[in-house]
Amino acid sequence: MHPTVPIPPWTAEGVLPPLDEANPVSPTRAPYPVSLTDLVAHFATSPQRCAVLKGLLAYRAALHANGYVDGFQWLDGSFMEDVETLEVRAPRDIDVVSFVHAPQPATPTPADSEVLDNALAKARFLVDGYFLELDAMPPREISFWSASWYSLWAHRRNRVWKGFLQIELRPDDDAVAAAWLAQNAVAGAAP
Repeated sequence: MHPTVPIPPWTAEGVLPPLDEANPVSPTRAPYPVSLTDLVAHFATSPQRCAVLKGLLAYRAALHANGYVDGFQWLDGSFMEDVETLEVRAPRDIDVVSFVHAPQPATPTPADSEVLDNALAKARFLVDGYFLELDAMPPREISFWSASWYSLWAHRRNRVWKGFLQIELRPDDDAVAAAWLAQNAVAGAAP
Protein backbone atom coordinates (compact mmCIF):
# COMPACT_ATOMS: atom_id res chain seq x y z
CA MET A 1 0.00 0.00 0.00
CA HIS A 2 1.31 3.42 -0.93
CA PRO A 3 1.32 6.09 1.79
CA THR A 4 -1.33 8.77 1.52
CA VAL A 5 -1.69 12.28 2.90
CA PRO A 6 -4.76 14.23 4.02
CA ILE A 7 -6.42 16.31 1.32
CA PRO A 8 -5.37 19.90 1.95
CA PRO A 9 -8.05 22.59 2.23
CA TRP A 10 -8.65 24.99 -0.63
CA THR A 11 -6.57 28.13 -0.63
CA ALA A 12 -8.05 31.63 -0.55
CA GLU A 13 -8.08 31.36 -4.36
CA GLY A 14 -10.41 28.33 -4.14
CA VAL A 15 -7.89 25.72 -5.30
CA LEU A 16 -5.82 22.98 -3.71
CA PRO A 17 -2.40 24.35 -2.76
CA PRO A 18 0.33 23.25 -5.17
CA LEU A 19 2.71 22.57 -2.26
CA ASP A 20 3.22 22.93 1.46
CA GLU A 21 3.88 26.66 1.80
CA ALA A 22 5.42 26.16 5.26
CA ASN A 23 7.96 23.76 3.73
CA PRO A 24 8.01 24.31 -0.05
CA VAL A 25 10.79 21.78 -0.71
CA SER A 26 9.02 18.95 1.13
CA PRO A 27 7.53 16.02 -0.79
CA THR A 28 4.08 17.18 0.37
CA ARG A 29 2.98 18.63 -2.94
CA ALA A 30 0.82 17.97 -5.96
CA PRO A 31 -0.06 15.44 -6.99
CA TYR A 32 -1.12 14.63 -3.42
CA PRO A 33 -1.45 10.85 -2.93
CA VAL A 34 -4.82 10.27 -1.26
CA SER A 35 -7.11 7.32 -0.67
CA LEU A 36 -10.24 6.90 -2.75
CA THR A 37 -12.41 6.86 0.38
CA ASP A 38 -10.85 10.12 1.58
CA LEU A 39 -11.51 11.64 -1.86
CA VAL A 40 -15.18 10.61 -1.76
CA ALA A 41 -15.67 11.75 1.85
CA HIS A 42 -13.97 15.09 1.20
CA PHE A 43 -15.78 16.05 -2.01
CA ALA A 44 -19.31 14.58 -1.54
CA THR A 45 -20.68 17.98 -0.59
CA SER A 46 -23.52 18.51 -3.08
CA PRO A 47 -25.86 16.44 -5.23
CA GLN A 48 -23.83 17.35 -8.33
CA ARG A 49 -20.53 16.38 -6.72
CA CYS A 50 -22.04 13.09 -5.51
CA ALA A 51 -23.21 12.33 -9.06
CA VAL A 52 -19.69 12.95 -10.40
CA LEU A 53 -18.20 10.75 -7.68
CA LYS A 54 -20.66 7.96 -8.54
CA GLY A 55 -19.56 8.31 -12.16
CA LEU A 56 -15.90 8.10 -11.16
CA LEU A 57 -16.57 4.92 -9.17
CA ALA A 58 -18.45 3.39 -12.12
CA TYR A 59 -15.62 4.41 -14.45
CA ARG A 60 -13.10 2.71 -12.19
CA ALA A 61 -15.33 -0.41 -12.00
CA ALA A 62 -15.36 -0.56 -15.81
CA LEU A 63 -11.56 -0.20 -15.87
CA HIS A 64 -11.20 -2.98 -13.31
CA ALA A 65 -13.63 -5.23 -15.23
CA ASN A 66 -11.36 -4.86 -18.24
CA GLY A 67 -8.27 -5.80 -16.24
CA TYR A 68 -6.89 -2.31 -15.61
CA VAL A 69 -5.95 -2.64 -11.94
CA ASP A 70 -2.28 -1.67 -11.88
CA GLY A 71 -1.36 2.00 -11.99
CA PHE A 72 -2.57 5.30 -10.62
CA GLN A 73 -4.80 8.20 -11.57
CA TRP A 74 -4.34 11.93 -11.43
CA LEU A 75 -7.53 13.87 -10.66
CA ASP A 76 -8.13 17.51 -11.49
CA GLY A 77 -10.42 19.96 -13.21
CA SER A 78 -13.10 22.16 -11.72
CA PHE A 79 -14.08 19.24 -9.47
CA MET A 80 -10.86 19.81 -7.50
CA GLU A 81 -11.66 23.51 -7.12
CA ASP A 82 -14.25 25.52 -5.22
CA VAL A 83 -15.95 26.12 -8.57
CA GLU A 84 -19.28 26.77 -6.85
CA THR A 85 -17.76 29.98 -5.44
CA LEU A 86 -15.26 30.75 -8.21
CA GLU A 87 -17.65 30.38 -11.15
CA VAL A 88 -21.06 30.11 -9.42
CA ARG A 89 -21.75 26.67 -10.91
CA ALA A 90 -21.45 23.01 -10.00
CA PRO A 91 -18.65 20.86 -11.43
CA ARG A 92 -19.87 18.99 -14.51
CA ASP A 93 -17.25 16.23 -14.50
CA ILE A 94 -13.86 15.23 -13.13
CA ASP A 95 -10.65 15.22 -15.15
CA VAL A 96 -8.71 11.95 -14.88
CA VAL A 97 -5.45 10.79 -16.38
CA SER A 98 -4.92 7.07 -15.80
CA PHE A 99 -1.30 5.91 -15.82
CA VAL A 100 -1.86 2.19 -16.38
CA HIS A 101 -0.11 -1.09 -16.96
CA ALA A 102 -2.03 -2.99 -19.63
CA PRO A 103 -3.84 -6.12 -18.51
CA GLN A 104 -2.03 -9.38 -19.23
CA PRO A 105 -2.98 -10.76 -21.61
CA ALA A 106 -4.46 -7.65 -23.17
CA THR A 107 -7.89 -8.64 -24.44
CA PRO A 108 -10.03 -5.61 -25.29
CA THR A 109 -13.74 -6.02 -24.66
CA PRO A 110 -16.71 -3.96 -25.91
CA ALA A 111 -16.68 -2.08 -22.60
CA ASP A 112 -13.15 -0.89 -23.40
CA SER A 113 -14.62 1.66 -25.79
CA GLU A 114 -16.52 3.30 -22.93
CA VAL A 115 -13.48 3.73 -20.73
CA LEU A 116 -10.83 4.31 -23.37
CA ASP A 117 -12.82 6.79 -25.47
CA ASN A 118 -12.86 10.26 -23.93
CA ALA A 119 -16.24 11.35 -25.32
CA LEU A 120 -17.97 8.11 -24.28
CA ALA A 121 -16.43 8.22 -20.79
CA LYS A 122 -17.51 11.82 -20.35
CA ALA A 123 -21.08 11.10 -21.44
CA ARG A 124 -21.53 7.89 -19.44
CA PHE A 125 -19.35 8.42 -16.36
CA LEU A 126 -18.89 12.23 -16.08
CA VAL A 127 -15.16 11.53 -16.41
CA ASP A 128 -12.99 13.55 -18.79
CA GLY A 129 -10.62 10.60 -19.04
CA TYR A 130 -7.21 10.13 -20.64
CA PHE A 131 -4.81 7.17 -20.67
CA LEU A 132 -1.09 6.66 -20.60
CA GLU A 133 -0.14 3.00 -21.01
CA LEU A 134 3.11 2.75 -19.11
CA ASP A 135 4.19 -0.52 -20.74
CA ALA A 136 3.75 0.88 -24.25
CA MET A 137 6.04 3.89 -23.80
CA PRO A 138 9.76 4.34 -23.39
CA PRO A 139 10.79 6.18 -20.19
CA ARG A 140 11.54 9.39 -22.07
CA GLU A 141 7.97 9.49 -23.45
CA ILE A 142 6.47 8.75 -20.01
CA SER A 143 8.53 11.63 -18.63
CA PHE A 144 7.32 13.92 -21.42
CA TRP A 145 3.64 13.09 -20.89
CA SER A 146 3.89 13.31 -17.09
CA ALA A 147 5.48 16.75 -17.36
CA SER A 148 2.87 17.80 -19.94
CA TRP A 149 -0.06 16.81 -17.74
CA TYR A 150 1.59 18.32 -14.66
CA SER A 151 2.23 21.64 -16.38
CA LEU A 152 -1.32 21.71 -17.77
CA TRP A 153 -2.94 20.89 -14.42
CA ALA A 154 -0.69 22.98 -12.16
CA HIS A 155 -2.52 26.19 -13.09
CA ARG A 156 -6.06 27.40 -13.60
CA ARG A 157 -6.81 29.11 -16.89
CA ASN A 158 -6.34 32.44 -15.08
CA ARG A 159 -2.78 31.26 -14.23
CA VAL A 160 -3.42 30.70 -10.51
CA TRP A 161 -0.96 28.05 -9.35
CA LYS A 162 -2.82 25.00 -7.98
CA GLY A 163 -2.53 21.38 -6.86
CA PHE A 164 -4.28 18.15 -7.78
CA LEU A 165 -4.68 14.62 -6.40
CA GLN A 166 -3.44 11.10 -7.11
CA ILE A 167 -5.24 7.85 -6.27
CA GLU A 168 -4.13 4.27 -6.81
CA LEU A 169 -5.92 2.38 -9.57
CA ARG A 170 -6.09 -0.95 -7.76
CA PRO A 171 -9.61 -1.75 -6.56
CA ASP A 172 -8.77 -2.25 -2.85
CA ASP A 173 -10.62 0.86 -1.67
CA ASP A 174 -13.46 1.03 -4.21
CA ALA A 175 -16.06 -0.98 -2.27
CA VAL A 176 -15.44 1.02 0.90
CA ALA A 177 -15.64 4.32 -1.02
CA ALA A 178 -18.85 3.24 -2.79
CA ALA A 179 -20.43 2.15 0.51
CA TRP A 180 -19.47 5.45 2.14
CA LEU A 181 -21.01 7.39 -0.76
CA ALA A 182 -24.20 5.29 -0.71
CA GLN A 183 -24.65 5.92 3.02
CA ASN A 184 -23.61 9.57 3.05
CA ALA A 185 -24.58 10.97 -0.35
CA VAL A 186 -26.02 14.44 -0.18
CA ALA A 187 -29.80 14.40 -0.66
CA GLY A 188 -30.79 14.74 -4.28
CA ALA A 189 -27.72 13.03 -5.73
CA ALA A 190 -28.37 10.90 -8.79
CA PRO A 191 -28.53 7.12 -8.09
